[in-house]
Amino acid sequence: MLRLRTLVIATSLALGACSQQSNEPAKSAQQPAPASTAPAKAATAATPGAEFSATNPFYAPSTLPFQAPPFDKIKDGDYQPAFEEGMKQHLVEIAKIADNPEPPTFDNTFVPMEKSGALLTRTMRAFDAVSGANTNETLQKVQEAMAPEFAAHQDAIVMNDKLFARVETIYNNRDTLQLDPESKRLVEVVYKNFVHGGAKLSADDKAKLKDLNKEESTLSTQFTNKLLAATKAGALVVDDKSKLDGLSDSDLAVAAQAAQGRKLDGKWVIPLQNTTQQPALQNLNNRDTREALFKSSWNRAEKGDANDTRELIARIAQIRAQQGKLLGFPNYAAWKLEDQMAKTPEAALKFMNNLAPAATARAEREAKDIQAVIDQQNGGFKVEAWDWNHYAEQVRKAKYDLDESQIKPYFELDNVLQNGVFFAANQLYGLTFKERKDIPVWQPDVRVFEVFDKDGTSMALFYCDYFKRDNKNGGAWMSNLVDQSKLLGTKPVIFNVANFTKPAPGEPALLSFDDVITMFHEFGHGLHGILANSQYPTLSGTSTARDFVEFPSQFNEHWATDPKIFANFAKNYKTGEPMPQALVDKIKKAATFNKGYDMTELVGAALLDMSWHSLGADEPKQDPNKFEMDALTKAKINLSYVPPRYRSSYFQHIWGNGYAAGYYAYLWTEMLSDDAFQWFKEHGGLTRENGDRFRAMILSQGNTVELGQLYRDWRGKDPSIEPMLINRGLKEAPKAK
Repeated sequence: MLRLRTLVIATSLALGACSQQSNEPAKSAQQPAPASTAPAKAATAATPGAEFSATNPFYAPSTLPFQAPPFDKIKDGDYQPAFEEGMKQHLVEIAKIADNPEPPTFDNTFVPMEKSGALLTRTMRAFDAVSGANTNETLQKVQEAMAPEFAAHQDAIVMNDKLFARVETIYNNRDTLQLDPESKRLVEVVYKNFVHGGAKLSADDKAKLKDLNKEESTLSTQFTNKLLAATKAGALVVDDKSKLDGLSDSDLAVAAQAAQGRKLDGKWVIPLQNTTQQPALQNLNNRDTREALFKSSWNRAEKGDANDTRELIARIAQIRAQQGKLLGFPNYAAWKLEDQMAKTPEAALKFMNNLAPAATARAEREAKDIQAVIDQQNGGFKVEAWDWNHYAEQVRKAKYDLDESQIKPYFELDNVLQNGVFFAANQLYGLTFKERKDIPVWQPDVRVFEVFDKDGTSMALFYCDYFKRDNKNGGAWMSNLVDQSKLLGTKPVIFNVANFTKPAPGEPALLSFDDVITMFHEFGHGLHGILANSQYPTLSGTSTARDFVEFPSQFNEHWATDPKIFANFAKNYKTGEPMPQALVDKIKKAATFNKGYDMTELVGAALLDMSWHSLGADEPKQDPNKFEMDALTKAKINLSYVPPRYRSSYFQHIWGNGYAAGYYAYLWTEMLSDDAFQWFKEHGGLTRENGDRFRAMILSQGNTVELGQLYRDWRGKDPSIEPMLINRGLKEAPKAK
């Protein structure tokens, strides 16, 4: 997943990244919304303490390699003073640019904007990592205190009339200024960000928008924190071991360990992941336990308690509709998609509506197979959502003679990382990796690797934080600690976060195949950042449209099953023996198994997102439960046994992670990634020549070229949906002649 921060860097949105696999997205600071002219105020300190001084670890750039944050020196109380001072310094820098008496030029306007906000940037980068992956009550209070201040800070920049006048003058003359292509692209992107954020609004409308932005930012942060608490509280607690029949000894040990961590000795705890379905449902034989676990997930944020999110999301949806109207659009989705590849909600909806019938038809066929197994076993019930994974696994065993427990011993986490993820990057792009123990981290489970280019040049740092914790947001994501920029002389510092089950002490970390795909996905985002080669930070790496940024990550998933890569990491953790070819063949044959379900739950969530953000400003506040049911029914994707991947009340992507009106991006970029992989297959597959071409023309480019043109330049044509339909099991592959 790509993470979107609240921070404005050089007036552009700074982006980060998320996975669409079973252990998937997570958190991000909420989306920066449009704008206002008032300067940011200092926030009321959530953690009273130090004034900003030279003793603050953010006072000066880090002296660590790659300017990596000194997490060993950073205390919770250091963030807020650094934020406040960082915003103050940033506004001084912006005012200096805006008040420059010299005629506006690229060098005296855009270049200093790109260099501005350094203190705020480095503070936000570190805070973003820790507040997402290792948060606590103090950090959450800082988040909530600072959220409206960050919104006001963005507004103070985007709504600075003098600054915008300079930007607009340069934009209007960009064709005559003899700018190099990347500089011209920067002018166009930043100008559009200003206009998109409301720079051309009247003073009255700017003031209204500012108020809406601050409220939306505050509520989004509250949503994130409530959801984290709701997810922790929603874990299933079991006091009778027999109710957990079907779980392995290792799974039971992990559940017992989770209970001990909560001081529930003699019990077992199954924590929730961020998605609707939960991994343990596959193995639990007791139907009542399955139902209890599913409903714990489904109702996690709808209990009428302090963690209930329904009132928050209803108000956020209202605010966003009002923002869209003020900015001159019929709804928030129309505003949001204006600068995306899809351009309009209608285009995104047409794309999704073309997928939905084939997806639901396949899901209905899959449901018949599952019901047949239930009936054969004299189950006496109709398949429900909490039954699907359990019986789908039995169908898979029967159809393909494939059992998840057969697979896991071949997917030990470190082996997948070193001999799978890193090996693929070496084969395609010539990268090598060396673990470093001298770089401070935010939690002991985090590992750090230095990345070297094909000529041996040190080029980046890569952090990975893979194990689930109660104080970590759900899912998986990527982001930057330091952005790549030739202008700033900075090299990328990238991190991946996931929520894999941590093994009991002394046991290996064995992954499901979905977990393996998640690692490749998130590292695909990582490569987009590591291989960035841009002059300007605003255009670097993952700073692209939402419906493009998931392309490199989903494309990288394909290499997990490439025969050469797979053979290099799929080895038994005890014996070191490769996975038997018969088992490999079974995995290949089962590649499109359950894809109707997978696609239906994904399309359902994407359509639900678009429905929320297509509301008009004059519509009343919605009842989330009724709205959700009506939206799914209208879209004809309301299969009772295939609930959406996320329910509205725990849809972190759209209420807190910057994917509002953008969750369709996972589907859109599946089209791009599958079409791109088709090009590789047509040109010899896994070769350094192909990898270097993809690196040079896609991964290194960031947002330096219009993204449709960027893809066409590499692919030679617009993307085709055919490879996606075939790869996702919605269409039969043409038979070889």
